Amino acid sequence: MNTKIQTCFSIILVYHFYSADLYAQKSTNTAGGNANGLGGTVSYSIGQVAFSTISNNNVSIAQGVQQAYEIYNIGINETSTNFALTIFPNPTSDFVILEVGCFSNQNLTYQLLDVNNREVNRNQISSHQTLIPMGKYKNGTYFLNVSNEYKKHLQTFKVIKSN
Repeated sequence: MNTKIQTCFSIILVYHFYSADLYAQKSTNTAGGNANGLGGTVSYSIGQVAFSTISNNNVSIAQGVQQAYEIYNIGINETSTNFALTIFPNPTSDFVILEVGCFSNQNLTYQLLDVNNREVNRNQISSHQTLIPMGKYKNGTYFLNVSNEYKKHLQTFKVIKSN
């Protein structure tokens, strides 16, 4: 009788572990980790597929997937400018904000190029923060070039467009 109970218990235990494994979430990730900050803690992984996205004016969160946060300066910044150039959010789905530190009416322009070096947008930078719309473009990699009034290249950013 004791061996029948042990056998039944073993079968139930094995069934429980295998059936629980069938309903678990699984993904093949290439990397991941944890990020801590003043706003809280986030666990992230790279390689999952997104299933829903929540966004507001400043933040876009893809539940179930973690997007790579990439900001690249391409090339060497050889200019001696008295202001800093930054872009955010990156990656983006709707827009990128180009921020010019210590803006004082410089005649700056930006040029947005696709991965094939085709111009998709060009405009004047007229304030400390310039909103660059990205919503109508396809997902992919874009390059944002910033130049001064003498057509001298100041900086290039790599922008990731995703939904």
